Amino acid sequence: MVVTVRHACAEFLKDATARGLREPTLYKYRLPFKQLQEFADRAGLDALTQLDLEAVRNFPATWPNRNIADRKKLEATKAFFRFCWESGWISHNPASKLKAPRTMEPPTMPFTREEIDRTLAACDNCGAKRRKIGRRDARRLRALVLLLRFTGLRIRDAVTLRREHLTNGKLLLFTAKIGTPVYCPLPGFLVTELEMAQSSSLQHFFWSGEAKPKSCVGDWQRSLRKLFRLADVTNGHAHRFRHTFAVELLLAGVPLDRVATLLGHTNSKITERHCAPWIRARQDQLEAEERNPPHTFIARCKLCEYENVFSVANVQAFDGLPRRRIVKARAAGSAA
Repeated sequence: MVVTVRHACAEFLKDATARGLREPTLYKYRLPFKQLQEFADRAGLDALTQLDLEAVRNFPATWPNRNIADRKKLEATKAFFRFCWESGWISHNPASKLKAPRTMEPPTMPFTREEIDRTLAACDNCGAKRRKIGRRDARRLRALVLLLRFTGLRIRDAVTLRREHLTNGKLLLFTAKIGTPVYCPLPGFLVTELEMAQSSSLQHFFWSGEAKPKSCVGDWQRSLRKLFRLADVTNGHAHRFRHTFAVELLLAGVPLDRVATLLGHTNSKITERHCAPWIRARQDQLEAEERNPPHTFIARCKLCEYENVFSVANVQAFDGLPRRRIVKARAAGSAA
């Protein structure tokens, strides 16, 4: 029996569905598989065995993608041919010899505190100029911005957040991407904002629960883009809040492994790779403190009209600093 490229792609997706992979992951396979079938049709390579090393090397050259997208498509291609080889449809895996592309991946920069101030002010201005429904949406948008900033959640986890995941001012959920648990104490003002944000659903803060999660994410991403334009924040997007959350904690002295836990990373190496510049900055900060020890340690995050000793609260919750330093920090905060 001659196995065609189209049949092999369909079998791969069938197996992936049976293994319980989520729809966003399946979508990431469908796109390169569609391109592979079109490539094979143009080259007249209907049978899977006709895709030799030369053909497999020529396939990535047809992609318009670069950097991360290029690398992800290569990973999907390798997974496909590995599946075909394990199924016994080909005698060897030609994709095993493909080299990873060189990526020029600029680091995702965290928001500055001035940018967050402008973003929150834009929420207020947006609501003031519109009618009642506009003010309600502006309040929900403000609550979402604060949630992203003070939890580091991915946009999908944030907009599909269930009310039951928030208990006694603490957030506990399993991330949609890899199913890791996230536990994070929330500032009091954020809990208040979430409770005041009116929603059409009794189970969720930002999602009706009826449309697909992907549609909900798209709607809120469009709202955030408009908000960032109004706030004059260049290259603003939801994932920058996640980096802001991590960087603020690192610079406040929270250990890397605890930051990784808060972000829901399965391995602190992932956090280290994405936050390497700020880990070095924290090391320089520690060396400077050793040379000139401070009398107190306090991390303040001024957020529009809010001033919350958030980093110290998180440090206390996760035992990131000796207790005597926290006591001194609180004393300094009270005196101020």
